[in-house]
Amino acid sequence: MTDKLRRLLDKVEPKFAKGGKYHKYYGLFEMVDTLLYSPPNRTIGAPHVRDALDLKRVMGYVWLATFPVMFMACYNTGYQANLAMQGMGLEHAEGWRGVIMDMIGYDPKSFFDNFFHGFLYFLPIYMTTFIVGGMAEVVFALVRGHEVNEGFFVTSILYSLVLPPDIPLWMVGMGILFGVIIGKEVFGGTGKNFINPALAGRAFLFFAYPAFMSGDAVWVAVDGYSGATTLSAAAAGGMQAVTVSWWDAFIGFEPGSLGETSTLAILIGGAFLLFTKIASWRIVSGVMFGMVVTTILLNTIGSDTNPMFAMPWYWHLVTGGFAFGMIFMATDPVTAAHTDTGRWWYGVLIGVMVILIRVVNPAFPEGMMLAILFANMFAPLMDYSVMKANIKRRLKRQAANAGAKS
Repeated sequence: MTDKLRRLLDKVEPKFAKGGKYHKYYGLFEMVDTLLYSPPNRTIGAPHVRDALDLKRVMGYVWLATFPVMFMACYNTGYQANLAMQGMGLEHAEGWRGVIMDMIGYDPKSFFDNFFHGFLYFLPIYMTTFIVGGMAEVVFALVRGHEVNEGFFVTSILYSLVLPPDIPLWMVGMGILFGVIIGKEVFGGTGKNFINPALAGRAFLFFAYPAFMSGDAVWVAVDGYSGATTLSAAAAGGMQAVTVSWWDAFIGFEPGSLGETSTLAILIGGAFLLFTKIASWRIVSGVMFGMVVTTILLNTIGSDTNPMFAMPWYWHLVTGGFAFGMIFMATDPVTAAHTDTGRWWYGVLIGVMVILIRVVNPAFPEGMMLAILFANMFAPLMDYSVMKANIKRRLKRQAANAGAKS
């Protein structure tokens, strides 16, 4: 079957090549071909200039690493919705989801009820992201005569996982269009963008629709349900105002964006990315180091008017989008720093900035998104400074060696 498919693709390839009948659609053919089969332009072992992994496989690994997060996104979204419905005395969900869920059930103690209810919210968001963003990618590829870039597979899932479960689908489409076009394609596509396109789309929604996307109120997929997020509760009344336990926050049993609630699921995916060396351990360590040191410093300084100064570092780790941003967004190989020393500084800058935004700015108790976008802009400068310093040291060493020989 595999050989037949390979022969079929080889047979029709000339029709999509330059001069062929369908050469305008070569990008689509290449997308399908390299999605199914590894391209030949890679090496099988060191030493090599080309990487042993092609970009499609790298993106595929990142996509696989999000599976634990996707699983918890579905389960926890449904669990929070069923729990809220039970507390409000509601027996039926509204709309088309209610028609389906009436046949399944709304028991928050049932794994299947929770997972399927959450899946009905996750799937439309992901499909909207994939279709709208994918069409934008294909249009740019066909107009430029380029290949359809596989980076969108990662962008689409990461963007979907940082959205609230009850977000309107038209808003999902607006955000991913902004992220793909303004965050990436206007700079030439994958590899040439300097900000993370998934976060650019999320930032667009935050500033364009602040009443819905501020994050002060919890996002639970039940109309009429309201409450404060863990971070906004801590900002208003200190840690004594937080109602969820640290363990539940670590596992992910709290309201929030689809994929940002479970630190445990995020760390499982992160371990896979670190093991495969796709994510940089220097960036992850730098983010943690910057966050912990800044938090301890602010804990020591203290404040009589701002209770966030007293929030411990291990609570910052499990609340908001910190863990998801540290593992999946900060380690973006395109928009992060590329030198080893630069990666340390890049990670530390994110860790420091996220705590300063969360603690010092009372209007915005979150902060990971803005911290990463801020660091994205400084990543090229960090790499430049590291390389200039290396060149300066090398010239000094060569001058010293020349002086010694003379």
